[in-house]
Amino acid sequence: MGPMLAAAAAELGSARRRLAAVAGAVGTAVVVGVPTVVVPNPVFGREVPVTWWSYPVLAVVSVLSGVLLATYVREADGAERGVAADDRAPRRGLVAAMLSFFAVGCPVCNKIVLLALGAGGALTWFAPLQPLLALGSVGGLVWAVRTRLAGRRACPVPGRASAGPAHDPVG
Repeated sequence: MGPMLAAAAAELGSARRRLAAVAGAVGTAVVVGVPTVVVPNPVFGREVPVTWWSYPVLAVVSVLSGVLLATYVREADGAERGVAADDRAPRRGLVAAMLSFFAVGCPVCNKIVLLALGAGGALTWFAPLQPLLALGSVGGLVWAVRTRLAGRRACPVPGRASAGPAHDPVG
């Protein structure tokens, strides 16, 4: 994961992308953390205490979501490096981030789980699966970020300033 972090740091070189990464990370932490009460608040409540691993999972998911978002931000001068034509990273990144909601949420507060399994089933069957959902969420986001960063390095597109007759495919 070390090379991916180095590539992500290089990718976030501009202030515009760093701001997008921070905004994406904070937004993800709020959208996932507040309703699941991993981030304590007076609006929502939990019947089951927050697990110890929910805090680092929320932090990692938030950071990875912010980095993924930043890879879609165009530079201020309009220059943009391309990505691979088959870019499934946005969909998988979104699914992985949504999966984190189920991973860190209260097992008996989730209406979908309660309808499917009942309160006893939520605690007996769903709660033990939550760490696996967390791993799936983090793994999906790592895959999405790696895909975006690999595509950006492998498929550069010249910026507007460097486009000229030498880059004209027609003629």
